[in-house]
Amino acid sequence: MTRTDPRSPARRGGLQHLTRRGDHPCAGGIVKLLLTSAGVKNPSIRQALVDLLGKPVEEADALCIPTAGYGHPMGSPAGAWRFVTGRSTTPMCELGWRSMGVLELTALPSIGAERWLPWVQQADVLLANGGDALYLCHWMRESGLAELLPSLHEKVWVGLSAGSMVMTPRIGPDFVEWASPTGTDETLGLVDFSLFPHLDHPALPENSMADAERWAAALPNPAYAIDDETAVKVVDGVVEVVSEGHWRLF
Repeated sequence: MTRTDPRSPARRGGLQHLTRRGDHPCAGGIVKLLLTSAGVKNPSIRQALVDLLGKPVEEADALCIPTAGYGHPMGSPAGAWRFVTGRSTTPMCELGWRSMGVLELTALPSIGAERWLPWVQQADVLLANGGDALYLCHWMRESGLAELLPSLHEKVWVGLSAGSMVMTPRIGPDFVEWASPTGTDETLGLVDFSLFPHLDHPALPENSMADAERWAAALPNPAYAIDDETAVKVVDGVVEVVSEGHWRLF
């Protein structure tokens, strides 16, 4: 598989694809991943989702996970409500699913796996909201969901910002807000690369390509900077960038 030269310019404009083989030993044999910056924002990302599901969205059952939003200082109950009800600017829950439920990870340890495990097993897709990746990582571990992921071969995980970053080995100090009990910026490490979302977003001047390059230089692993029209798809260790915007692999 191919990999772009880390010194190459960002890819811009039109439908773009990059495919490469991931090097991380956990990259294969896990839940299928669609790691987005801002949800299913364009037809290319939606088609990637349908390909992962193996059927139309309208025939799939979804569980949404709002947990990450509570850990970020900019998060709020209103933000969680917008995500769950499909009224945010980051399309996830409003895509026309056959059924939708809410899986709040902070509740799972108190009810036991015998209650919530069947809910996850019966779903086709898990939709993880943005917010704080370290907070989400903590509750994925505390709830037991993180341990379960390697066995969910036919499930699809769709991440939004922090919901995508949680699958990476590290998020980098720039994205640390909530203090993890581990004292590090390490996340689940189910893929071999890190993610810098919301590249060049007009409301986030700190998310420029120059900022992303500096962020990536401090990481020991490959890293993607992706804008809100871009997603990274991972199946059996094969990494594919699907974009109608711009991105860069460092």
